[in-house]
Amino acid sequence: MASRMQSHTATVPFLGASTLTVRNLSFALAVCLCAALQAPAQDRAFHANALVRPGIGSVPADFDNTVIPISELKIGLGIESKFGTGFCLDPGCRLIATNYHVAAIAKPSKIDGQPIVDRFLATGPEDDGATMNVGPAAAPIKYNLSRDLAILELRKPLAHHHGAAFSLDELQPGQQVEIYAYPKEAGHARKLLRFVGTFKGETTSGLLAFDYAPENGAMIQPGASGGIVVDTQSHRIVGVLNGIDIDHPSIAVAVPSQSLADFVMKVEPFLATTLFPMHGNTPPDAEDIYPEFTSQATEGLQRRADESAAVKQLRENAQQLADGMRNLVAVQRLAWGSGDKDAAMRAEYEVRIVDGSQKFREYPDGHKELDEIPLPPLSHSVVPALEWSELPEMVGKQLHLKVRQAPDAVVNGKKLKVFQYGASIEDGACGFTYVNDHILFKSSKTVRTGCFGEVWTDEHMNIVRMSEHYELPGDKKIYHVVVTYGLLTHAGEAPRTIPMTIAAKTEDKNRVDWCRGQFTDYQIFGSQVRILAAEK
Repeated sequence: MASRMQSHTATVPFLGASTLTVRNLSFALAVCLCAALQAPAQDRAFHANALVRPGIGSVPADFDNTVIPISELKIGLGIESKFGTGFCLDPGCRLIATNYHVAAIAKPSKIDGQPIVDRFLATGPEDDGATMNVGPAAAPIKYNLSRDLAILELRKPLAHHHGAAFSLDELQPGQQVEIYAYPKEAGHARKLLRFVGTFKGETTSGLLAFDYAPENGAMIQPGASGGIVVDTQSHRIVGVLNGIDIDHPSIAVAVPSQSLADFVMKVEPFLATTLFPMHGNTPPDAEDIYPEFTSQATEGLQRRADESAAVKQLRENAQQLADGMRNLVAVQRLAWGSGDKDAAMRAEYEVRIVDGSQKFREYPDGHKELDEIPLPPLSHSVVPALEWSELPEMVGKQLHLKVRQAPDAVVNGKKLKVFQYGASIEDGACGFTYVNDHILFKSSKTVRTGCFGEVWTDEHMNIVRMSEHYELPGDKKIYHVVVTYGLLTHAGEAPRTIPMTIAAKTEDKNRVDWCRGQFTDYQIFGSQVRILAAEK
């Protein structure tokens, strides 16, 4: 293989009234938006193109630069204003999290002056468990209340804003919290309000209910949907506010942060592993567990050593994985960057594999078929090749590749079997293509290298991660690539394993260049399928 391098039901939205049960309590919930429009279908759910993984710094003591007002002015026969609240999801504040009903009804086009370039919806009218939700000032809208979440991607990060930390710990009755939101007040003035509350319990649909006290006599009003609920002691976000009880306005309800974590893991897996180190998930760019497995070249003809039953099973499963990916259509979303910086460029391509032959086109409107993903217009970049399909085939077929089983390991609470492999330059298993851009033309050169890596499987020997590393000859650069795999289901067919993410990087003494990608929107020759989370 040769990669290339260049020098969703139980919530109270503030949009309508629903009935929720908290243990033995029944709540009718109101919505925070002033006016409603028909909600769009769930056409953009569960895909992303903002593949970055910045680090989280210290937990902020206040949230003035984390919580953001959302408003949209609609001019038609009259002037109509719609309001909501959002908050910075990522540290740089290019991704704004809010409620689905805020995104679907307000349909904001900008936030704090920055255009919204994409939106990702955790639920919609066709979602499992979706119900009609109505409110005093909103037309009925159908979605799953327990997944009342959306992420809005901005063209550029909001200056002087930052994300916050999250907690996935189970709340205890009486635990103190603070609620931050921008409810609509008299006139059109809006300011960030802080409400003090205590955790009351979980609703039968999985929402979090809180008793809260008025702030200077003010109750939570429309416009507060999408605000945050924060644990008072740790200053970590534990829920996303989506409504109050109509009959008991001093009770607020929120979507748990765990629901947000599950959503982010689907649309932003690289970011999710930073924000939510979750039990059972395989990090998309995790380092290998063990030191390099060095495979020495052998001279002359020698009898091939017998392999263990586990290694033989791994090879068989790897080949089955490779064979199962020979006829697929998916969207591959890529982001390029260097060091710890945000992505410098992003692109999306539809990849179509027929009998193992791969073609690309720009997504969603490209018509020209490409043999490979073009190099981005950056001075330094790396583009992964077909490692997601060739790595399983190499492990499955190339018997001269040395494979051994290493001790089992536990990653994010999940027990894994770990296998190491290695090949020398003489084995001819691995290669890398250099591309030089001479402005008027490009030249390329492919070299063979030694390689090594790890294969992680679950306890049933299903492959969940594969890596590959090698040192490039002559320039002291090291190339790394990590591919994670998950399950894809299609009606009437058995689940099949498919690639979920790919992360590639080159590093030397002076710089690190990376490319991170996600595979989404899988189809099997026109039949839409959905991705299942890995079994925990």
